[in-house]
Amino acid sequence: MAESDKSKTADAELLQVSGSTPLVFISHDARDAELAEAFSKLLKSVSAGMIKTFRSSDKKGTEGIDFGEEWYKRLMTQLQSTSDVVCLFTERSLDRPWILFEAGVAKGKLSTPVLGVALGVPLARVSAGPFYQFMNMDDSEADLTKLVNQLARRVPNLELDTDVVTSQVANFKATEAAILKKLSSGNAKSEAQVDVDESAVAKLAEEMKALPSRVAERLAEVGDPFRRRRLRRFHPMMFEELMHMSGEPGDPVAILMAASVVREDVPWLYELAMEAYRAVKAEDTEAVEREMKRLRRFADVMAHGPFMEELGFGSKETHMLAMEFPRVLEHMLMRTLEMRKSQRPLRRRSQKARMETESGK
Repeated sequence: MAESDKSKTADAELLQVSGSTPLVFISHDARDAELAEAFSKLLKSVSAGMIKTFRSSDKKGTEGIDFGEEWYKRLMTQLQSTSDVVCLFTERSLDRPWILFEAGVAKGKLSTPVLGVALGVPLARVSAGPFYQFMNMDDSEADLTKLVNQLARRVPNLELDTDVVTSQVANFKATEAAILKKLSSGNAKSEAQVDVDESAVAKLAEEMKALPSRVAERLAEVGDPFRRRRLRRFHPMMFEELMHMSGEPGDPVAILMAASVVREDVPWLYELAMEAYRAVKAEDTEAVEREMKRLRRFADVMAHGPFMEELGFGSKETHMLAMEFPRVLEHMLMRTLEMRKSQRPLRRRSQKARMETESGK
């Protein structure tokens, strides 16, 4: 069975109409919870509690959704057992899609009567769009009185007292006016806060959309830490150029410059190069030869051992860097020693000539 078919079957199971006690489903925006509570109180007051209601925003009684309960399943269960759906429309809820969804489920799947009530907004605005097909009402005392009596007919043998209905409708009108006035007085501040909240939610939604791709990128990087930074590519001829550009022949500064290439990526190679630089700088031939032997051993171990993969050097560039740099560095050491040896006789002859010149004076 396709996924869409399973979803339709699940919804159909939730929407099987049962012959339960008549229930008025109050559909409203969550921000209009006070108005929904006042309307629920009106229905219960005129009927001595015989007219049952459901409103999802209820936090004080048992007319809402319990904590830990599946809210979608709860809504569908209540819609299947409701006798009427009353949609409360205010300035804030006219364009909200959730009321349209609940009304669509009730009317389209269950053929349940749907009534639109305009609270503080013109009736013409409610009767536009999908609700144009319904006989809607405003918040006048006459319409509210008629609605209360209409809903009371759903309860067998229930007769309303006219004076009680008139009194409770007047109380509802007073409560409604106070709530709408409070909302109107703080409208500017509320709208600004709503804009900020919606912007934050929109930003969070965009970040959540990008989160899977970002997680995938980070997971892909775990196997090769060098992918997170720009790999350095080098060619042996680059070091030859460094030796020629370093100034005086035999100057080991080229070794120092070469060591800087691998300092961040392969720090142990950097340490080997620095030891070799110090040995050449001190003109310690034995130390230089020892460093050359260490470089050969290091290159052999890297070539024949499994250490490259274990240490995270899985890419071609990093493998070449760890394999070739010791050989290139050894070559630079040999060249530097040869240049220094060839320069020593010249230096001695120049010093001898200078001493003879000074003694002749």
